[in-house]
Amino acid sequence: MSFSLKILNPGLLSSVQDMGRIGYRRFGVPKSGALHTELAVIANKLAGNAPQMPVIEFFLQGPTLTLQSGTARLSLSGDFNAELIRKGFKTKLRSWCSVTLKAGDSLQVGNVKSGKVGYIGVAGGLGISKTMGSYSTYMRGGFGGCDGKKLSANAVFQIPETDFSDKLDSCLAENPDDKVFAKANSSEPYIIRVVLGPQDDYFTEPEIDKFLSGNYKIGRDSDRMGSRLEGAVLSHHPDKKPEIVSDGIVPGAIQVPGNGSPIVLLADGPTVGGYPKIATVISSDLSKLAVMLPGSIIKFQAVESEEAEKILIQERKELAALLENLQPMKPVGVIDLEALYGTNLICGVINALSEIPDEDYISKYSKVVKP
Repeated sequence: MSFSLKILNPGLLSSVQDMGRIGYRRFGVPKSGALHTELAVIANKLAGNAPQMPVIEFFLQGPTLTLQSGTARLSLSGDFNAELIRKGFKTKLRSWCSVTLKAGDSLQVGNVKSGKVGYIGVAGGLGISKTMGSYSTYMRGGFGGCDGKKLSANAVFQIPETDFSDKLDSCLAENPDDKVFAKANSSEPYIIRVVLGPQDDYFTEPEIDKFLSGNYKIGRDSDRMGSRLEGAVLSHHPDKKPEIVSDGIVPGAIQVPGNGSPIVLLADGPTVGGYPKIATVISSDLSKLAVMLPGSIIKFQAVESEEAEKILIQERKELAALLENLQPMKPVGVIDLEALYGTNLICGVINALSEIPDEDYISKYSKVVKP
């Protein structure tokens, strides 16, 4: 049995993504996948899914969805607000939480407040098929996800029935904003760590110093393919040309074309390139850079590959610890009666919610004592 989840408003550039399309780069097919992999993993964890399940990725403004039949659990990963609409009544929701929808309920997701993307997970997945081993949408190629396109109004997912009746909705016990996003409104540039090469020999030492010492701004024409940087213009080595014989390239590679302005390749970037690559962003910092807003200021810092590996291992340990520490979700505005009872601040409470249609939702989190 499946249930119908309908898109009422798709939000901005919303698409289906997962951990990416692995094993097809030799055929010229990009990896694609979530721009911020950690946020996608968190979305799936909160929904009770495996990390590689599909999620909905949106930019700046989230979608509005309605459940037409059955019961479904959705999760919210990112820094944004949302509302559950049930029988005309609205309940504010926190991000970094899951929420259970019943037939007729709608979920309205607001604007992103940190970075530029957010993610919605759905327990059991979205009921779509894989293309070349992945659910990810590659819009330039026109395949994956929902026919290779961004989500549109009135699209319907036939999501599989999933039994989660024995589990409450959950939240991360710790707000991960500082760990998963570049610092907002900081007067200092955000440090992005890189490993120099593989073609750093196409630049003189002074030019490499310029690359590492100057500040760069995320350009307005950045997208899922790459982040164009504005700042110090780099000159190629006088004994070498500004082009190379095209070779393999990966997300995070920093190309320097003939105009000297670096480009950081991202999830939908090409599989080969003909410009020298001065450095590669380490895996632990790539997601943060990928979702930074245009105008954000960064500065590069060189590290050795061994250090980059240690940083990644530590980051994965911290993410695993974060995902292990879940707590029951309490909607915004609902009093934590359990905490009040535990500290002897109250001895009882009368339920005044009997006229509110979403009483069954609120009652999960409220202890009612008859007078």
